Amino acid sequence: NRALAGTYPPGSTVKPFIALTALQHEAVVPEHEVYCPGQWRLPGQTHNYREGRGGVHGNVDLHTAIVRSCDVYFYQLAVAMVIGNVSSGLTAFGFGAPTGLDIAGEQSGIVPSPEWKKKNFSRREDQVWFPGETVITGIGQGYMLATPIQIASAGATFAARGTRFAPRLLLGAENAVTGEMSWVEPRALPSVDDHAPEHWQFVSDAMVGVTAEPRGTARTQMDGIEYQVAGKTGTAQVITIEQDEKYREEDIDERQRDHGLFVAYAPAEAPRIALGIVVENGGGGARAAAPVA
Repeated sequence: NRALAGTYPPGSTVKPFIALTALQHEAVVPEHEVYCPGQWRLPGQTHNYREGRGGVHGNVDLHTAIVRSCDVYFYQLAVAMVIGNVSSGLTAFGFGAPTGLDIAGEQSGIVPSPEWKKKNFSRREDQVWFPGETVITGIGQGYMLATPIQIASAGATFAARGTRFAPRLLLGAENAVTGEMSWVEPRALPSVDDHAPEHWQFVSDAMVGVTAEPRGTARTQMDGIEYQVAGKTGTAQVITIEQDEKYREEDIDERQRDHGLFVAYAPAEAPRIALGIVVENGGGGARAAAPVA
């Protein structure tokens, strides 16, 4: 059951949650600009962390980084936040743990951290947390894994400004003899209540920009919709592309092609539905997953 047990790198769908956490910890201010030349290096290192699909965004602030999905911005943001804050921010939205859905078989996924690595690797040399692992966690890659139901639940939590409930299939049951209905009460989960209202609104506005602004990554797919959609596209690599190589979908076996992802809720100003979509090996989130939404 892929919705519950399929685990995927969530890719850029985590950027709104990371951005919100960064604002909470004052690791960034909304107007802070970064120049994106299409790649970035950690100080003193030679490895290039590339922009998805080889894009160059130029000067971007936090709003634009979400709207246009600038990896270079979030590479640097994750390093500025430090991995502990990145991990705790994602965990607060339910990543890395079952959502509590009322059916068996749900997987936990992974939110990586130095503590997680020490616990899950037996050899001491494999337990070391490297700076580059913080970098790629900032765009939902590396060790991080999530299920579609986790992505949808996190989107619902964001839409509700931090109020969390366990998703459920059963609303109630009818007594076969009397016809009387007994309703199952929603089960509340620990809320995400440590963010300022203006930060929720800022990130939400950027997610609306993803679907509504001219350069939003899902603008074309959402054209003509009669209400506002808040969303975030994601593209998750299945295989590593070497430093001097380009991603060419036609040269890659279908089972090794990127996954397309999309997290969304709507109507943005009064949400009633949240979505977590994964299209296995479907390519970019804008092309593959946003049309499903």
